[in-house]
Amino acid sequence: MYKNITFTMIKPCSVKSGNIGSILDKITKNGFKINAMKYTRMSRSQAEKFYEIHSERPFYNDLVEFMSSGPIVAAILEKENAVNAYRELIGSTDPSKAAEGTIRKLYGASVQENAVHGSDSDENAQIEANFFFSTFERF
Repeated sequence: MYKNITFTMIKPCSVKSGNIGSILDKITKNGFKINAMKYTRMSRSQAEKFYEIHSERPFYNDLVEFMSSGPIVAAILEKENAVNAYRELIGSTDPSKAAEGTIRKLYGASVQENAVHGSDSDENAQIEANFFFSTFERF
């Protein structure tokens, strides 16, 4: 049974441009509770493991390189229907196609540098949350 959670990462581009606070503010003002959060940096091998589902895709190496290029903020978010609600809040993967007011429209620069990662299913939210957080790090 899945709890109403989703997983997010504020990507290196958003950390570098100083948007952590603005993004977290938008998340919490939209009714998400932060159950766990950490400021960290993925090693190349951790990024390879996290994104292994995309390992056969042409963008995989660039994605791994980008996601291990600087610090990120990883977080578990809770809300009713969390995955779908968060995906609506963040907008389209391509910021130029994202709806006005979404996180990616406001802070994304490109498909790769689209500000944040968001889980695409309840199952992946659990897998991704477990990748970054032990049970004693969650509230």
